[in-house]
Amino acid sequence: MTSLTLPGTLRVLTPLWAALWLAGCASTALPSPEQALPQLPATFSQTQPAGLGEGGARWTVAPGAEAQPRGAWWLDFMDPVLTDLVQRADLANTRLQEAAARLAEARALLGTAEAARAPQVGVNAGLNRQAGRGTLTGEQPSTTASLGLGASYELDVMGRLRQASQAAGQDARAQAALLQSTRLLVQADVAQTYLQLRSVQAEQGLVDESLQALRDMLALTTRRERAGDVAELDLARARSEVAATESEALALQRQQALLTHALAVLVGEVATGFSLPEAGPLASIPVVPPGVPGTVLARRPDVAAAQASVLAAQARLGVAQTAWFPAVTLTGSAGQASPELGDLFKWSARAWSAGALLSLPLFDGGRREAAVQGAQARLDAALAAYRGQVLNAFGEVEDQLSNLNLLAAQAEAQARAVAAARRATALSESRYRHGFVSQIELLDARRAELRNRRAELQVRTGQAVATVALVRALGGGWGDGPGAAAALGGERVEAVARLQNR
Repeated sequence: MTSLTLPGTLRVLTPLWAALWLAGCASTALPSPEQALPQLPATFSQTQPAGLGEGGARWTVAPGAEAQPRGAWWLDFMDPVLTDLVQRADLANTRLQEAAARLAEARALLGTAEAARAPQVGVNAGLNRQAGRGTLTGEQPSTTASLGLGASYELDVMGRLRQASQAAGQDARAQAALLQSTRLLVQADVAQTYLQLRSVQAEQGLVDESLQALRDMLALTTRRERAGDVAELDLARARSEVAATESEALALQRQQALLTHALAVLVGEVATGFSLPEAGPLASIPVVPPGVPGTVLARRPDVAAAQASVLAAQARLGVAQTAWFPAVTLTGSAGQASPELGDLFKWSARAWSAGALLSLPLFDGGRREAAVQGAQARLDAALAAYRGQVLNAFGEVEDQLSNLNLLAAQAEAQARAVAAARRATALSESRYRHGFVSQIELLDARRAELRNRRAELQVRTGQAVATVALVRALGGGWGDGPGAAAALGGERVEAVARLQNR
């Protein structure tokens, strides 16, 4: 048997390099983000609202596509004022500007992490004059001039720099998703606030119409009371009804002012002087097309951001674990050094150095262990937040599907109530003119009609607001094309263009 004898230095370093090799080959078993997810259903329990296709197509979970375009889903409401407001909010909303700044910061930090993996090169120059003991010339002052180029490079043996770069990259991805989530949230807030404002304006029109009829009745009742045809009680009732309706009209005006100011803030403008064009009919409510997949996990940017946060926390846990292993840094420098400034650039003044530094802390009072435990705790928190975001996403979609189903049934019932109330008012007016019923019965009929018409308008507004909420819950839009309206046909885009060109 032949024995192999290693040089003394190599024998000393062999165990260390063996440890480095084993550490580099070792892999830490980290949980996958998908392991934090709850048991996901194949379909949502709520079917699509009635009338959206044969059998009410059910929703399914689509593959991940958080980066795909959301499209201009608000075009489906065919309201040019709403389109203009959303576009203005995209440009000037302060929440969007904050999210964009955080994304820029995250990308800058990613650049810093990537730079740490590259060689560091710099130029250094110096001029030093000293005297006294320790100098080359004894008590006489001496001058030393130097000019050189230095470089250093850390060998990423344990993958610390790589994992730090990966963590910064996932942070940037999370901020990009959060920017998209903020944009969708702002767009939804603008649409819902605008739809509520138009609803209140339409409701104001109903109350004003009723108020005018009540004032006409008050004038008639006043003349009849003076003529002795009716009692003073009828006049008091007519005055009370007019005053109560005027109070309702003022309350609606207050709501309009608050909603208008809220819209101004959303579009990034000063509330003072902010106004909208004259109110038209309530925006068209888009119909959810049948068979659209429930892309909750695929398209919701907040879910994508939570997943990226998990991956970033995993990478940072790996960075904390690599602190147990040695770090190797290569350094080098080359240049000129001379005691005389005139000799600085002579060949004899050349100087260079090269070295390698290996550092391995042996005792730190538990600092590295605490760092690992902290990174693990942050990973656990990110996993819990990811799970919660997924549960919240499914809950929001179920809520809005349920809302749309129930609101559709409520709208049908309310339409019947309005038709019956209008008929009752017409009959009461006829009977009142012929003296068959009292004024109080006519007022009751009119109050019932107004109440039902306002309720019908509120149900319709609820359908529009729930539709916007469903758009947001699904991550924006219905289809995969450049615009949400494209999923429903190009005729809607053309209709919006015609409205805008009027």
